[in-house]
Amino acid sequence: MDFAVSVTREPTATGASDIEALRAVGWTDPQILTATEVIGFFNYYVRMVEALGVEAEPEMSRDPDVWPDP
Repeated sequence: MDFAVSVTREPTATGASDIEALRAVGWTDPQILTATEVIGFFNYYVRMVEALGVEAEPEMSRDPDVWPDP
């Protein structure tokens, strides 16, 4: 999760030490690449949706019993 937060908040600060930390816990290079692609895609998608003001479909509303508002 730290890697995802780093890529999201400070992508230019994410570097070799972050990649080495993932390798140290057993991640392979293809897994790291896939994770980075997924993180990047979701960052792109969320920004696009927010910029366009897209509203969620009614069936996608938050269930407060499952995920309460902060």
